Amino acid sequence: MTRRRSTAAIAVVVLGALILTGCTEAGPMPVPTPEFTSTYAPPEAITIAPLSGRPIAAGTAVNPSIAAKIDNHPAARPQVGLETTDIVFEELVEGGLTRYVAIWQSKIPAELGPVRSIRPMDPDIVSSFGGIIAYSGGQYRFVELMKAAPVYNAIHGQRDTADTFYRTPTKRAPHNVLVKASVVVKQHSDLKPPVQQFGYAVDTATSTAAKDGKPTARITLKFGQASTPVWAWDAKSSNWLRFQTGGAVDTATTGKQLSATNVVVLRVTVDSGLGVPKTQLIGKGEGWVSTGGATVHASWSKRSPTARIRLVDDNGAVIRLAPGNTWIEMVPSSGSVSFAPPAN
Repeated sequence: MTRRRSTAAIAVVVLGALILTGCTEAGPMPVPTPEFTSTYAPPEAITIAPLSGRPIAAGTAVNPSIAAKIDNHPAARPQVGLETTDIVFEELVEGGLTRYVAIWQSKIPAELGPVRSIRPMDPDIVSSFGGIIAYSGGQYRFVELMKAAPVYNAIHGQRDTADTFYRTPTKRAPHNVLVKASVVVKQHSDLKPPVQQFGYAVDTATSTAAKDGKPTARITLKFGQASTPVWAWDAKSSNWLRFQTGGAVDTATTGKQLSATNVVVLRVTVDSGLGVPKTQLIGKGEGWVSTGGATVHASWSKRSPTARIRLVDDNGAVIRLAPGNTWIEMVPSSGSVSFAPPAN
């Protein structure tokens, strides 16, 4: 009897110890962690293209610009690549004709041209852009001036352009030298991209001229008797459309009419002390900026060849262009500029 009780007592003690031990080791039940996969993507870094003001992804458009001295003789039209330019300067040359210094960076065309010879004002135009200048040659003294500028000189007839400049059979010399622009730019990809040249608004509606300017339907320019181009506002495309002297539609080889988001007119002094017309771009003067079907009066200044052109309104505030391409019309003081309002 005693032995049975002892065995039972031992069993109770052992069972109690097991229960006590089990309670101590188990602790609280674990709480399951919910699985979560984030769908958040950080916004893409955005900057603006330096020569057009259009928004682009950061780290793109890092190529250098290519400028070219583009022929505007009737025998050279329609030109190649003008419809994709960022900026075009129109300047007076001999015989009352004009030529262009056209600049590409946002979109480099496969080919551009026809290119012609350099003039003494061209170093002052292109030095603030850096990059490449393409042309067909010129007087030795003017070529030396351009070679002294901070740009790479790509000149027709030189060893380094033997494979990138050629004469097209579709036009007659000297109006037929074309440039394989995209190849030239790739050859000089070590050159830096240009710096931003002008101030830009977010869109056309917030640009200075569209906000503060006078409604404008047509801009008529007179460089000389042989050059009287016209820009007409086209509300449908929100662009200025270009017409050549005599009212002919000005087109590129694609058949597309040349157009501009911004038309900037600079009144300039032109002298002929070097035997050819030279636009004086280092200095200051009167100007107008036309954007979004309106025009605002401006003052322009440029301190040195490498300085950018500064545009301010009559209150001294920096003028902001609309994102897009810009044509800069350097009209001599002997010429004329007129702005026609919309018809009632």
